[in-house]
Amino acid sequence: MEWIKALHFDGIIIGICTFLIIGMFHPIVIKAEYYWGTRCWWIFLLLGIAGIALSLLTNDILISSLLGVFSFSSFWSIKEIFEQRERVLKGWFPMNPKRRDEYGAKTKD
Repeated sequence: MEWIKALHFDGIIIGICTFLIIGMFHPIVIKAEYYWGTRCWWIFLLLGIAGIALSLLTNDILISSLLGVFSFSSFWSIKEIFEQRERVLKGWFPMNPKRRDEYGAKTKD
């Protein structure tokens, strides 16, 4: 049992949390594009900047690492929100009928 005390679980915790953070951003990007389109990209930018600032100000390496993962996942979401729009235009994801004009789609009369 003494060997269990010698194990360091920080790497595994960071790995699991990274997986969960990245996985959390996928549906957020899909929903954000559906309801607000690409004009919400700046929210992801602000979240990323805030995460970096908090990461730099945090002494705990585990929390700082997770804030870094959150920050760069936010930055990556800026790219993804524009790609999500393209996926909607290709018909791979549903288009918000209230925002048909933004896609250049014709509405049913």
